[in-house]
Amino acid sequence: MAIYAMNFVARNPFRCSPETSLNPVKARFFAVSCSVSVSPDGAAVGLGERPWKVADARLVLEDGSIWRAKSFGASGTQVGEVVFNTSLTGYQEILTDPSYSGQFVLMTNPHIGNTGVNFDDEESTQCFLAGLVIRSLSISTSNWRCKENLGNYLAQRNIMGIYDVDTRAITRRLREDGSLIGVLSTEESKTDEELLELSRTWDIVGVDLISGVSCKAPYKWVNKTDSNWEFKNNAGNGENFHVVAYDFGIKHNILRRLASYGCEITVVPSTWPASKTLEMNPDGVLFSNGPGDPSAVPYAVETVKEILGKVPVYGICMGHQLLGQALGGKTFKMKFGHHGGNHPVRNLRNGSVEISSQNHNYAVDPASLPEGVEVTHINLNDGSCAGLAFPALNIMSLQYHPEASPGPHDSDPAFGEFIQLMKQAKQKA
Repeated sequence: MAIYAMNFVARNPFRCSPETSLNPVKARFFAVSCSVSVSPDGAAVGLGERPWKVADARLVLEDGSIWRAKSFGASGTQVGEVVFNTSLTGYQEILTDPSYSGQFVLMTNPHIGNTGVNFDDEESTQCFLAGLVIRSLSISTSNWRCKENLGNYLAQRNIMGIYDVDTRAITRRLREDGSLIGVLSTEESKTDEELLELSRTWDIVGVDLISGVSCKAPYKWVNKTDSNWEFKNNAGNGENFHVVAYDFGIKHNILRRLASYGCEITVVPSTWPASKTLEMNPDGVLFSNGPGDPSAVPYAVETVKEILGKVPVYGICMGHQLLGQALGGKTFKMKFGHHGGNHPVRNLRNGSVEISSQNHNYAVDPASLPEGVEVTHINLNDGSCAGLAFPALNIMSLQYHPEASPGPHDSDPAFGEFIQLMKQAKQKA
């Protein structure tokens, strides 16, 4: 085993001339010696691993940019559409929101993981997003409800995550160029060119994503909002209504709020025939949120068409978009969509402004809607349609999440409006 020694000699770079200093500084010399043990094959021995994690992952975007990062959670290679979310809190609800299926979620809030995760805040039974992109991963948790840390949670659910990446720069790129397809990889065997080719040959537009997140068979939902979090003690009005909820990727809190308002709920798959729904004789039908392109699920649009006018209906997010299409309107893909818990929405009926939680890449074109359909809400950031109503057919819908709590409860009265819609229809029957 050889011993190599290295000597360094440093000179003071700040030598002053008489013209610049009255007291010229003399040059000082010092020597530093160090040695390292090297094995016969040339490898250093006796040195421990670095006490910090080094970059071991790449995010390759379809525009050709490559972002080096550190991995956490699962490892491997995954492709998805990159979108940014501006929420400051609620990353666990985001992770378990089925509407993020097929997408990498980039959090603009730089500090993620500081509250850990628990099992009460999950919006579905699993994580559906393709991956998580963050700036700083908290090394400790400080919340009394925490059960485990974010890294272990993602690893157990086979979800990839990266950190120590410039999320502000990526966000600016997405705002300028629109949502981009990207590939996350921890596999060194794959070249940058291979990952770039994968990003450019994969597409999310025109793909049916709701069938992959929907339940497979009908079931009853009975759980109300937990009493610790129930803010409206008289949410239920004493009268029960049977609601059939189409699961296009439904969030649990939507079901909890409906149950808290006194609804008996039957959840059905996305492909459930309208005829079977009507045979249940429901008081109302909910078309839920869900991922992807609404124009890629024509079977769901046909189901909506068959139910319209027969019972009151309520659409949320994907359900709102499907209602727009069923009424004869068109949907379009937005540049980078709305993802966050701080979107201001104006209720055009009463002039109030709600701080809403939103998650969608598509919107209804109000100019394409037929006469009689009313735009009830608009997004104040870009003026896009955020709500519809068609009183003649007992229809209401929202392009955001009334069950979420960023306002904290600005939008919850929409469930009461649905109750009133069913109540009035029941009285007329």
